[in-house]
Formats: sequence, structure tokens, C-alpha cells
Amino acid sequence: MSPEPSSDHYSYAAYADPAMARSFDQRRFSGPIGELIATAQARVLANMVGRIQDREVLDVGTGTGRAALILAAGGAKVTAVDASEEMLAIARQRAAEQLLTAIAFQRGDAHNLDFADRSFDAVVSFRMLMHTPQWKRCVAELCRVAERLVIVDYPSATSVALFESLARGVMHSAGRKTEPYRVFTRRAIREAFERNGFRIRSVHRQFVLPIALHKAIGSRRFTTATERLLDHAGLLKAFGSPVTLVAERCAS
Repeated sequence: MSPEPSSDHYSYAAYADPAMARSFDQRRFSGPIGELIATAQARVLANMVGRIQDREVLDVGTGTGRAALILAAGGAKVTAVDASEEMLAIARQRAAEQLLTAIAFQRGDAHNLDFADRSFDAVVSFRMLMHTPQWKRCVAELCRVAERLVIVDYPSATSVALFESLARGVMHSAGRKTEPYRVFTRRAIREAFERNGFRIRSVHRQFVLPIALHKAIGSRRFTTATERLLDHAGLLKAFGSPVTLVAERCAS
């Protein structure tokens, strides 16, 4: 068994900051490109989960609850966990504003989920594996509590995200206030899921060019046209990121 992750790890400390919790959605999903990202994420999630009416779904690392709200609005019975009470407070407020009552928010750690094996039809986790201290342990937990499907996303090691992750790692080591993150190879992700009895069923890749570049330009038309052209040239399949995948439990 791996040692317990330290609460001093940046992934705990950063998201325990109330200012971070209040500004998280604004930084990630504001402006035309942020709206494009949010819309695409909702569409991909719906396609991967499939029929969700009355299904039991777990959202791990829910943050401000974006995925949980989408799932609940579609009729799912959602349990949403996060290690940060500050992020959960924002999520609860958003759910109340949207009159979504079929969500149970609770504090929890992705390394040790407090649920029995196969408790949920589907388990969802966005922007978590890239930051968590022990990502393979988290994958094992996601698979353990899922009856059928696990949906996650991650930045690809074959994309420009690799260079940003290296730069952030250097800045973090030098004492700069930033959020370092890891990138993943297809092989590492596939092997982690196969080790836990799951196989990857489908994959969606979002952008070839860096999200930061698209946001700096700030044109939805430019982003849509450019990424379509790069996709037609075969570059999205090779270099697209972030990657969202759905894995399903293998037949016993």
C-alpha cells in the first residue's frame, strides 16, 4: 500500500484557498473559448455516459460541481466528492441556485473513496488525475467503486501541454505560486485501467493548439476553424489535448 498523500501537497493546499474556489470557474470557463470548452465538455460527457435518467453516478474531485450539475440536470442521482470544503461550498451554492436537489455533496479523498465496491453505475472525474499525488491509486479507486463505466480526462504527453507542465514544474520548484501538473502517455493510462479490469472504449481529443493561445486570441470562429483544419490534417488524433476517455469494466 502506498503511503497516505500529504495534505501539504499543492493539490490540497491550492484548492483549500477560498479565493481559488471563487475564481475557479471564471478562470477556466470565461469568455468565448471558456464557453466553448464548457459546451464541448458537457456534450462529450453526455455522449460517454449515455442514458442517465435515475442512474447512480459518482463525480470525484467535483470542484465547483460543473459535471455534477450537468449530470443531475439530465436526471442522474449524483454523489459528488471533493477534498476541499471551499470548493464544495461553491458547488452547493450553484446547485441550490439551479434547484438541483438530486446531488449529495460530501468531502472525500480520491485516494480512499468511502464507498463499497461497484456502488455506482458510472464514475466521472475531470481535472483530477493531472494534479493528484498518487494517480494510479486514484484510478484503482475509481474503478473499484464503478459498476460499469469510468470517465476521466488528462493532458496528453504528445501535446504542447508537455512543455507547459515542465515549465510549471520548474516554477513551482523555484517557489513560484503556480499549479504544476503531470501529463500522460496513452500507454500509461491504458495499462492503469487494464490493471483494474477496465478497457478504454472511446476517446475524445479537444485541441491541437494550446488552450492558452486560443484564449489569448479570444475568437470562437478562429478556434473552431483552425482546429477543424488541424483535425482534417490528422493532427488532432496524434497531438490533441486534453483527452477525455470512457473505460468500461471487462466481462468477468
